[in-house]
Amino acid sequence: MKQVLIAGCGDLGTALGQRLAQRGWLVTGLRRDPSGLPEGIQPLTADLLQEHKPEDLPSRVDYLVYCPAAGKRDAQLYQQLYVEGLQRLVGWLGENARPLRFLLQVSSTGVYAQQDGEWVTENSPALADSDTAKALIRAEDVALRSGVPASVVRLAGIYGPGRNRLIEQVKAGVWVPPEPEQFSNRIHRDDAAALLEHLLVLADEDELLAPCYLGVDDEPAALHEVCSWLAEQLGTRLDPQAKPLGRTGSKRCSNALARESGWEPVYSGYREGYSALLRSTL
Repeated sequence: MKQVLIAGCGDLGTALGQRLAQRGWLVTGLRRDPSGLPEGIQPLTADLLQEHKPEDLPSRVDYLVYCPAAGKRDAQLYQQLYVEGLQRLVGWLGENARPLRFLLQVSSTGVYAQQDGEWVTENSPALADSDTAKALIRAEDVALRSGVPASVVRLAGIYGPGRNRLIEQVKAGVWVPPEPEQFSNRIHRDDAAALLEHLLVLADEDELLAPCYLGVDDEPAALHEVCSWLAEQLGTRLDPQAKPLGRTGSKRCSNALARESGWEPVYSGYREGYSALLRSTL
Protein backbone atom coordinates (compact mmCIF):
# COMPACT_ATOMS: atom_id res chain seq x y z
CA MET A 1 0.00 0.00 0.00
CA LYS A 2 1.30 3.44 -0.91
CA GLN A 3 1.97 5.54 2.17
CA VAL A 4 1.88 9.33 2.14
CA LEU A 5 2.56 11.82 4.92
CA ILE A 6 0.89 15.21 4.58
CA ALA A 7 2.77 17.63 6.82
CA GLY A 8 0.67 20.62 7.76
CA CYS A 9 -2.58 18.81 7.01
CA GLY A 10 -4.97 21.76 7.06
CA ASP A 11 -7.75 22.58 4.63
CA LEU A 12 -5.77 21.86 1.45
CA GLY A 13 -3.94 18.87 2.91
CA THR A 14 -7.20 17.36 4.13
CA ALA A 15 -8.80 17.73 0.70
CA LEU A 16 -5.75 16.04 -0.83
CA GLY A 17 -5.71 13.32 1.81
CA GLN A 18 -9.34 12.42 1.17
CA ARG A 19 -8.65 12.09 -2.54
CA LEU A 20 -5.67 9.82 -1.93
CA ALA A 21 -7.55 7.73 0.63
CA GLN A 22 -10.23 7.12 -1.99
CA ARG A 23 -7.47 5.73 -4.19
CA GLY A 24 -6.56 3.25 -1.48
CA TRP A 25 -3.45 5.07 -0.28
CA LEU A 26 -2.55 5.04 3.41
CA VAL A 27 -2.65 8.71 4.42
CA THR A 28 -1.18 10.21 7.59
CA GLY A 29 -1.99 13.83 8.42
CA LEU A 30 0.51 15.70 10.59
CA ARG A 31 -0.67 18.77 12.45
CA ARG A 32 -0.53 20.26 15.94
CA ASP A 33 -4.13 19.25 16.61
CA PRO A 34 -5.27 16.46 14.28
CA SER A 35 -8.49 15.76 16.16
CA GLY A 36 -10.59 17.28 13.38
CA LEU A 37 -9.18 15.16 10.58
CA PRO A 38 -11.81 13.10 8.76
CA GLU A 39 -12.02 9.35 8.61
CA GLY A 40 -9.49 7.94 6.18
CA ILE A 41 -6.63 10.16 7.32
CA GLN A 42 -4.57 8.78 10.20
CA PRO A 43 -3.81 11.55 12.71
CA LEU A 44 -0.26 12.40 13.78
CA THR A 45 0.18 15.02 16.47
CA ALA A 46 3.33 17.07 15.88
CA ASP A 47 4.53 20.66 15.78
CA LEU A 48 6.74 21.43 12.80
CA LEU A 49 8.37 24.23 14.80
CA GLN A 50 9.68 21.80 17.43
CA GLU A 51 13.07 20.15 17.12
CA HIS A 52 12.24 16.79 18.72
CA LYS A 53 11.22 13.91 16.47
CA PRO A 54 7.64 12.70 17.04
CA GLU A 55 7.72 9.24 18.59
CA ASP A 56 4.96 7.93 16.34
CA LEU A 57 6.37 9.27 13.07
CA PRO A 58 5.70 6.50 10.52
CA SER A 59 8.66 4.18 9.97
CA ARG A 60 7.75 3.98 6.30
CA VAL A 61 6.73 6.93 4.14
CA ASP A 62 6.74 6.70 0.35
CA TYR A 63 5.52 10.23 -0.39
CA LEU A 64 5.85 13.44 1.60
CA VAL A 65 3.67 16.46 0.91
CA TYR A 66 4.88 19.53 2.78
CA CYS A 67 2.07 22.09 2.94
CA PRO A 68 1.94 23.91 6.31
CA ALA A 69 0.32 27.32 6.68
CA ALA A 70 2.05 30.00 8.72
CA GLY A 71 -1.14 31.92 9.39
CA LYS A 72 0.63 35.29 9.40
CA ARG A 73 3.37 37.01 7.45
CA ASP A 74 6.30 36.87 9.82
CA ALA A 75 9.81 36.38 8.44
CA GLN A 76 11.13 34.45 11.44
CA LEU A 77 8.09 32.16 11.47
CA TYR A 78 8.46 31.51 7.74
CA GLN A 79 12.11 30.58 8.21
CA GLN A 80 11.34 28.25 11.09
CA LEU A 81 8.29 26.61 9.55
CA TYR A 82 9.00 26.39 5.84
CA VAL A 83 12.78 26.06 5.82
CA GLU A 84 13.89 24.54 9.11
CA GLY A 85 10.75 22.46 9.56
CA LEU A 86 11.19 20.87 6.14
CA GLN A 87 14.88 20.25 6.81
CA ARG A 88 14.10 18.46 10.06
CA LEU A 89 11.28 16.35 8.65
CA VAL A 90 13.27 15.22 5.62
CA GLY A 91 16.13 14.36 7.96
CA TRP A 92 13.91 12.29 10.23
CA LEU A 93 12.35 10.41 7.34
CA GLY A 94 15.82 9.81 5.94
CA GLU A 95 16.48 7.62 8.98
CA ASN A 96 13.83 5.13 7.83
CA ALA A 97 15.01 1.88 6.29
CA ARG A 98 12.94 2.58 3.19
CA PRO A 99 13.78 5.94 1.57
CA LEU A 100 11.25 8.50 0.41
CA ARG A 101 10.22 8.03 -3.19
CA PHE A 102 9.08 11.59 -3.78
CA LEU A 103 8.71 14.95 -2.06
CA LEU A 104 6.06 17.47 -3.09
CA GLN A 105 6.53 20.91 -1.56
CA VAL A 106 3.79 23.52 -1.71
CA SER A 107 5.00 27.07 -2.27
CA SER A 108 3.44 30.28 -3.56
CA THR A 109 3.34 32.46 -6.65
CA GLY A 110 4.21 35.22 -4.16
CA VAL A 111 7.87 34.45 -4.90
CA TYR A 112 7.49 36.45 -8.13
CA ALA A 113 8.08 40.20 -8.09
CA GLN A 114 6.59 41.09 -11.48
CA GLN A 115 4.56 44.31 -11.31
CA ASP A 116 3.45 45.16 -14.84
CA GLY A 117 1.04 42.39 -15.79
CA GLU A 118 3.75 40.22 -17.35
CA TRP A 119 3.07 36.58 -18.13
CA VAL A 120 4.92 34.39 -15.65
CA THR A 121 5.99 30.75 -16.05
CA GLU A 122 8.05 28.34 -14.01
CA ASN A 123 11.15 29.73 -15.73
CA SER A 124 10.47 33.37 -14.88
CA PRO A 125 12.79 34.98 -12.32
CA ALA A 126 11.47 34.54 -8.77
CA LEU A 127 12.91 37.67 -7.22
CA ALA A 128 10.34 38.92 -4.72
CA ASP A 129 12.30 40.85 -2.12
CA SER A 130 10.09 40.46 0.96
CA ASP A 131 11.62 38.41 3.77
CA THR A 132 8.71 35.96 3.66
CA ALA A 133 9.10 35.38 -0.07
CA LYS A 134 12.83 34.86 0.36
CA ALA A 135 12.10 32.23 3.01
CA LEU A 136 9.78 30.42 0.60
CA ILE A 137 12.49 30.42 -2.05
CA ARG A 138 14.95 28.98 0.48
CA ALA A 139 12.39 26.29 1.35
CA GLU A 140 12.04 25.40 -2.32
CA ASP A 141 15.81 25.05 -2.45
CA VAL A 142 15.73 22.70 0.54
CA ALA A 143 13.20 20.49 -1.23
CA LEU A 144 14.98 20.41 -4.57
CA ARG A 145 18.39 19.78 -2.99
CA SER A 146 17.17 17.24 -0.45
CA GLY A 147 18.49 14.22 -2.32
CA VAL A 148 14.89 13.02 -2.72
CA PRO A 149 13.15 13.30 -6.10
CA ALA A 150 11.06 16.44 -5.65
CA SER A 151 8.80 19.01 -7.24
CA VAL A 152 7.63 22.39 -6.01
CA VAL A 153 4.10 23.61 -6.69
CA ARG A 154 3.66 27.38 -6.54
CA LEU A 155 -0.01 27.97 -5.82
CA ALA A 156 -1.79 31.25 -6.45
CA GLY A 157 -4.43 32.61 -4.07
CA ILE A 158 -6.58 29.70 -2.91
CA TYR A 159 -10.32 30.20 -2.55
CA GLY A 160 -13.17 27.80 -1.96
CA PRO A 161 -15.24 26.40 0.92
CA GLY A 162 -14.34 28.37 4.03
CA ARG A 163 -12.07 30.69 2.04
CA ASN A 164 -14.46 33.56 1.39
CA ARG A 165 -12.22 36.51 2.19
CA LEU A 166 -12.66 38.35 -1.11
CA ILE A 167 -16.43 37.80 -1.02
CA GLU A 168 -16.58 39.24 2.51
CA GLN A 169 -14.43 42.22 1.50
CA VAL A 170 -16.74 43.03 -1.39
CA LYS A 171 -19.78 42.63 0.85
CA ALA A 172 -18.27 45.02 3.40
CA GLY A 173 -17.59 47.66 0.76
CA VAL A 174 -14.26 48.02 -0.92
CA TRP A 175 -12.68 49.88 -3.80
CA VAL A 176 -10.31 48.58 -6.47
CA PRO A 177 -9.13 51.18 -8.97
CA PRO A 178 -9.67 50.10 -12.59
CA GLU A 179 -6.40 51.69 -13.64
CA PRO A 180 -3.65 50.71 -13.68
CA GLU A 181 -4.83 47.15 -14.19
CA GLN A 182 -3.76 44.96 -11.31
CA PHE A 183 -3.70 41.38 -12.54
CA SER A 184 -4.41 38.68 -9.98
CA ASN A 185 -4.22 34.89 -10.02
CA ARG A 186 -6.15 32.27 -8.12
CA ILE A 187 -7.05 28.59 -7.89
CA HIS A 188 -10.03 26.84 -6.33
CA ARG A 189 -9.11 24.67 -3.35
CA ASP A 190 -10.45 21.55 -5.03
CA ASP A 191 -8.41 22.19 -8.18
CA ALA A 192 -5.29 22.75 -6.07
CA ALA A 193 -5.84 19.43 -4.27
CA ALA A 194 -6.47 17.72 -7.61
CA LEU A 195 -3.19 19.07 -8.99
CA LEU A 196 -1.22 17.75 -6.02
CA GLU A 197 -2.97 14.39 -6.34
CA HIS A 198 -2.24 14.30 -10.08
CA LEU A 199 1.47 14.92 -9.57
CA LEU A 200 1.73 12.26 -6.85
CA VAL A 201 0.06 9.73 -9.11
CA LEU A 202 2.50 10.58 -11.91
CA ALA A 203 5.40 10.16 -9.49
CA ASP A 204 4.00 6.80 -8.41
CA GLU A 205 3.93 5.80 -12.08
CA ASP A 206 7.63 6.76 -12.32
CA GLU A 207 6.91 9.64 -14.66
CA LEU A 208 9.64 12.27 -14.81
CA LEU A 209 8.28 15.45 -13.25
CA ALA A 210 9.47 19.01 -13.65
CA PRO A 211 11.11 20.68 -10.64
CA CYS A 212 8.38 23.33 -10.50
CA TYR A 213 4.74 23.79 -11.48
CA LEU A 214 2.42 26.78 -11.23
CA GLY A 215 -0.95 25.96 -9.69
CA VAL A 216 -3.37 28.51 -11.12
CA ASP A 217 -6.58 28.49 -13.12
CA ASP A 218 -6.84 29.38 -16.82
CA GLU A 219 -7.78 33.00 -16.38
CA PRO A 220 -5.59 35.61 -14.71
CA ALA A 221 -7.85 38.63 -14.32
CA ALA A 222 -7.69 42.24 -13.28
CA LEU A 223 -8.71 42.56 -9.64
CA HIS A 224 -11.15 45.37 -10.48
CA GLU A 225 -12.90 43.05 -12.91
CA VAL A 226 -13.13 40.22 -10.37
CA CYS A 227 -14.45 42.44 -7.57
CA SER A 228 -16.90 44.22 -9.88
CA TRP A 229 -18.29 40.87 -10.99
CA LEU A 230 -18.59 39.68 -7.39
CA ALA A 231 -20.35 42.90 -6.42
CA GLU A 232 -22.85 42.36 -9.22
CA GLN A 233 -23.55 38.80 -8.04
CA LEU A 234 -24.01 40.06 -4.48
CA GLY A 235 -26.34 42.88 -5.50
CA THR A 236 -23.97 45.64 -4.50
CA ARG A 237 -21.31 47.78 -6.13
CA LEU A 238 -17.77 48.87 -5.50
CA ASP A 239 -17.50 52.11 -3.55
CA PRO A 240 -14.97 54.69 -4.84
CA GLN A 241 -15.08 56.33 -1.39
CA ALA A 242 -14.10 53.12 0.41
CA LYS A 243 -10.63 52.10 1.43
CA PRO A 244 -8.75 50.59 -1.54
CA LEU A 245 -8.15 46.88 -1.39
CA GLY A 246 -4.54 46.39 -0.36
CA ARG A 247 -2.78 44.18 -2.87
CA THR A 248 0.73 44.22 -4.32
CA GLY A 249 2.13 42.95 -7.59
CA SER A 250 0.54 42.47 -10.97
CA LYS A 251 1.33 39.39 -13.01
CA ARG A 252 -0.38 36.76 -15.11
CA CYS A 253 0.64 33.22 -14.18
CA SER A 254 0.47 30.48 -16.79
CA ASN A 255 -0.67 26.94 -15.98
CA ALA A 256 0.53 25.59 -19.34
CA LEU A 257 3.10 23.22 -17.83
CA ALA A 258 0.62 21.74 -15.36
CA ARG A 259 -1.89 21.30 -18.16
CA GLU A 260 0.74 19.61 -20.34
CA SER A 261 1.19 17.05 -17.58
CA GLY A 262 -2.46 16.04 -17.94
CA TRP A 263 -4.13 18.14 -15.23
CA GLU A 264 -6.90 20.59 -15.97
CA PRO A 265 -8.91 22.73 -13.57
CA VAL A 266 -12.59 22.07 -13.05
CA TYR A 267 -13.05 25.79 -12.31
CA SER A 268 -11.33 27.37 -15.29
CA GLY A 269 -11.77 30.95 -14.11
CA TYR A 270 -13.06 33.09 -11.29
CA ARG A 271 -16.64 33.16 -12.59
CA GLU A 272 -16.96 29.37 -12.53
CA GLY A 273 -15.29 29.00 -9.15
CA TYR A 274 -16.98 31.85 -7.34
CA SER A 275 -20.38 30.97 -8.85
CA ALA A 276 -20.12 27.53 -7.27
CA LEU A 277 -18.96 29.03 -4.00
CA LEU A 278 -21.75 31.58 -3.91
CA ARG A 279 -24.36 28.89 -4.60
CA SER A 280 -23.11 26.93 -1.59
CA THR A 281 -22.87 29.87 0.80
CA LEU A 282 -25.73 32.21 -0.04
